Amino acid sequence: MKDIQNLHDDRRINIRKVGVKTISYPIMVLDREKKLQQTVATVNMYVNLPHRFKGTHMSRFVEILDKFHGEFNLQKFQLILEEMKQRLNAEAAHLEIGFPYFMEHAPAIGSIGMERYECRMHGRLQDDNDLVMEVDVPITLPGSDCPGDGLPRSMGRWGYVRVAVRFNEFIWIEDLIGLVQQGIAGESSRLDSVESLCRQVGKALADTRAIGWFRVVVENIADGYSTFASVESPLRTGNYTNNNSSGSPTGVY
Repeated sequence: MKDIQNLHDDRRINIRKVGVKTISYPIMVLDREKKLQQTVATVNMYVNLPHRFKGTHMSRFVEILDKFHGEFNLQKFQLILEEMKQRLNAEAAHLEIGFPYFMEHAPAIGSIGMERYECRMHGRLQDDNDLVMEVDVPITLPGSDCPGDGLPRSMGRWGYVRVAVRFNEFIWIEDLIGLVQQGIAGESSRLDSVESLCRQVGKALADTRAIGWFRVVVENIADGYSTFASVESPLRTGNYTNNNSSGSPTGVY
């Protein structure tokens, strides 16, 4: 059978992204308290296709993923990227995963149960490699008693903080979330300014040696509209790459 995908293409148009997306896949995440946490990730896999190739074999993305079945974890992140780049003759390979991470409510919040944090990771391998971790941290309003109406203390959502970071060294997901919550706590008495909260969270990240680069977005969800502020740091030297022998930089297994 003729290999149509590997035929020469003389149109000289590079394809920036080609691949598969929204694959559901089980992964294990390092949990500082419980050692491991099982969750389900949504996986996107794509490559940059040189203009000389007519196309790529989409089935090979899934084949590569299945090769790591039962041991697909972020310590294998680099190996998956390398195999994608090699087998698909690509200029660059990309692997994105998004997954929910669960932690018990902090005692100060006054609630029981688990809080859900949406996490995302994007790995890229071209001439070198790059890894970015992103976490959404919800901002919960302090509960308030309502005299006379018999209603219990109620919880509400003010908005969220989204942080994206590159690491210099290992850091637990819990610690990254804790840094964001530290910034939120510093502004909890005056949650009326996305700018101030953005600066406060940015300062907590900037003061952390383990973080080489960060971007912070704070959004306040109002009735019919939202307000937001963002800040991004310059890249500090010594940023983590997957070649680091210390293993996963983010507590993701």
